[in-house]
Amino acid sequence: MQRAIERRGIPTVSVTVALDVTEHAKPPRAIFVPFMMGHHFGVPFHRELQRRIILEAFDHLVRAEQSGEIKRLPVTWARARKEGKAIEQAMSSRA
Repeated sequence: MQRAIERRGIPTVSVTVALDVTEHAKPPRAIFVPFMMGHHFGVPFHRELQRRIILEAFDHLVRAEQSGEIKRLPVTWARARKEGKAIEQAMSSRA
């Protein structure tokens, strides 16, 4: 799909949690987040992390120097989950 969109002159970037699959597929541009499958943007309500991932994707969209380049984000699932639980607790204490 990405290649078809790119052929139309529209640049694309993938957000992936499956590095091996992405390396094999070689999309035009991708950012890798080491999270669990289905959690490409982290955990619910963690707006700061979600925003960071989106901004990193946009940055890679314009800064990638060659086709197939994969940018690895320096984040961990453990930290994202820990921060997410703290956000959820803070939200429930306000209710």
